Formats: sequence, structure tokens, C-alpha cells
Amino acid sequence: MNGVSTSTHPFRPGWTLALVSVAAFLTSLDVMVVVTALPTIQEELNASLADLEWTVNAYNLAFACLMLIGSALGDRFGRLKIYVLGLSVFTLASGMAALAPSVEVLILARVLQGIAAGVAIPVSLTLLGDAYPPHKRGRAMGIWGSVSGAAVAAGPVAGGLITEGLSWQWIFWLNVPLGVAATILAVALMRESFGARSKMDIVGLGLASLGLFGLVWAAVRAPGLGWGHVEVVVMALGGVAMMVGFVSWERQAEHPVLPLRYFRARGFTISNASAFFMHFSLIGSLFIISQMFQIGMGANALEAGLRILAWTAMVLVVAPIAGRFSDRFGARPFIVGGLALMAAGLTWLGAVVGTDTGYLILLAPLAFGGIGIAMSLPSTINLALSSVPMEDMGVASGANNAMRELGGVFGVAFLGAMFAANGGYATPAAAIDGFQAALYLGGAMALVGMVIALFAPGRPPADVSAPAAPELKGAKTGG
Repeated sequence: MNGVSTSTHPFRPGWTLALVSVAAFLTSLDVMVVVTALPTIQEELNASLADLEWTVNAYNLAFACLMLIGSALGDRFGRLKIYVLGLSVFTLASGMAALAPSVEVLILARVLQGIAAGVAIPVSLTLLGDAYPPHKRGRAMGIWGSVSGAAVAAGPVAGGLITEGLSWQWIFWLNVPLGVAATILAVALMRESFGARSKMDIVGLGLASLGLFGLVWAAVRAPGLGWGHVEVVVMALGGVAMMVGFVSWERQAEHPVLPLRYFRARGFTISNASAFFMHFSLIGSLFIISQMFQIGMGANALEAGLRILAWTAMVLVVAPIAGRFSDRFGARPFIVGGLALMAAGLTWLGAVVGTDTGYLILLAPLAFGGIGIAMSLPSTINLALSSVPMEDMGVASGANNAMRELGGVFGVAFLGAMFAANGGYATPAAAIDGFQAALYLGGAMALVGMVIALFAPGRPPADVSAPAAPELKGAKTGG
């Protein structure tokens, strides 16, 4: 099993791109779509504030912690099989959420959605990378990135439209027909492939998953409890301890889930570090901007979502173009330039926003942010996948996805804490003070990612279907 297809189906790159983009759209949309429906859910299901928080956090927690497991399962048992399994469970869990008679059942359904998404997304990216040669992969990742980024940004719009026009249950019913169709077409049209490892690193997967669980749990609980609360401290320290144990184990594992030798490849290390700060800034800022329009500027949920379209539209238009050009000129200028635009746009937005600021004044900084993520998201993914041998694209996909999700969770937590430290919900003016501080932090984190990306390889990565670089092939199996 060397990473090539074992299916009798002919290669259909266009179908692969379309079908994995559907999965990216559904799973990314569910990161934010429920936010605007929370007041309605609270009323109809008699949910507490803690219940509402877990309606959002349960999905993100499970999603972030399962990335490496999904990649390992795909490499071992077949990427298409695991992708179809994940998409099927996600579809069933969406139906369960729509039918939930209580908030407890809804939270359980959200956990199952997150587990399924965490399994499906990393293998979907591997299937996409396997379907395209390296010199065309950037364009494909750009289209995938435009769909994924647009879904995250469009979540508040979709949530507001569906909740006001139909009911909150239709937020989840929307996933069912699309998920069923995508699952059937994937079985019929996509090719199976496997990774190079014949055995799974059970201990490594357990340590990594527990470590991510501890870190993510601490991040999602900290805004409500405070960073000094014993639960947050214990979970954070436990997560760090598990990750230290993971690194120690991977050094000597016979079949490591994440060969540490790949971190010697500059592109792999920098793409993952940049991805963390990119999503820290992106998800945290979108969380803040949605509230800024509503609480600070008096828009309703639907109006707030529509105003974010200035960001979303740029992602849809620019990401495929940026992906195509990154194939020719390398990922570095697009990651650096994209994160610089994100930093400028968020800082600019924080500087000009006020309770009575006209929307036209906000258009340019919002567009800067959208163009920035459109340039950097597909480029970081393409750089990560292109920095390892083809048979280990699943490993690279799992690691990159885990870093992006971890960054997003911490972005929401830290930007939320920055808001609380500098403002509050008492008045729109107080809220704007907090939102400005949070946006400045989002811009600063994008700037950190940009500085890291300056050290990325300056030329397009070599064809990873060819023999890998000597330092990778010559390294010991355990890292």
C-alpha cells in the first residue's frame, strides 16, 4: 500500500474535487451556522447558557481532537471507506440534531457531528491531493479552500435566513439530502487509496487525542470559568503532558502516527505553524465580527450575516486564483501576502469601527480580510501536503487540519477574553471597546503567522511522487 489507488474506477479529479468540497462546505458551515439560532434554541428547548455554549463547543471539541485518528484510519483501512463512513455518520447525526426533543440530545448529536467531521475532512483532503498532480494541486486546494472559507463566513447568514424563514431544525435538515447524495456519488465515482503504514500507532494516537482534548477543553471552558480556574489549569496541564508524552513516544515508535522527521522539512513545519495562527485569527475574528455588528452596531442576526458577505465574497473569488498561481510561484508569497492582508484588514477594522460607523467605511477592511484568508488558506494546505512523500499525504493532512482547528478554538477563547478585559455587554459603546481590542489581537496573530511564513521555501515544492528528500528518506522510522 503505497498511496496509489487500488480501485477499478477511472480517475475523475473533477468529481473528487466537487464531492470533497461538498463535505468541506457542510462540516465548515456547521462551525458557525448554529450561532445565530441559539436564542431560538434556548427558547424552544428551555436551554441554559451553559447548554448553549456546549451546543457550539461540543462540535468544535470533537472535530479538533479526531483529525489524526481520521488520517490514520484512512491510511490503514482505505481513505475512501473512512471518508464515506465519516460523511454517513455526519448525515445521520444531522438528522438526529434536527429531531432532538431536548438540548441534551442536541448536544449529543453535535458531538457525533464533530467526530464524523474530524474523521472525514483529513481523508477528504488526502483523496483530493491524490487525485491531482503536484503542479495542479494548488488550484484544486484553492477551490476547496474557497468553499470551506466561504462556508465558515456564511454560517451566520445561513443560520439567520433558515431560522427566520423556516425553523432552527432546518439548519441541520439542510445537511441530510446533500450528505446522502455526496455519499452515494463518492462510492460510485471516487477511487480508493491507502497510506504506506501496515500498522496503526495506537499509543501515539491515544496520546495525541488526549493531549488535544485537554488543550481544547481548557480553551473552550476558559472564557466562562477564567484561565486561573482549577478545571482549566488541570486540563491545560494535562493536555501539555499528553503532548510531551506523544512526542517522546513518536521518537521510538516503529510505526509513528506522525513521523517527527517531517518537521525537519521547512515547508511542513512552517505550513503547520502558519495554519495555527491563521485560524486563530480567522475563526476568532469571525466570532467577534458577528457579535460586533449585532451588539455594537444594532443589526439583527440576518443583517449581521449579510454584512460579513464582503469578507465571504472575496474568499469565493480569490482562493481558486491564488491556488493556481501558488502552483507556479510557490506558497510563500501567498501565505505571507495573505496573512499580511488579514493583519491589515483586522487592524483597520478595529481602528474605524464605532457604534454609528457607516457600512461603506467597513467594506475595505472586510474585503482585505477575505482576500487574505483566500490567499493563505489553500497555500498552507498545499505546502503541507507537498512537503512529504505522496504515501504520507494523509499524515500531513491530519496534522495540518489539527493545527487549524486547534488555532480556531484558541482564537475564539483568547479574542473572547480580550473582549471581556476591555469591554462588555452593558452598552453598545462598551461592547465596541471590547471588540476593537479583540480585533487588534486577531490582527497581531495574523502578523505572527506572516513572520513565520517568511521562512517557508521560496520555490514550488518538488513533485512528491518522486523520491523524497534525502533527509526524510534517510531518517529512522521512529523519527
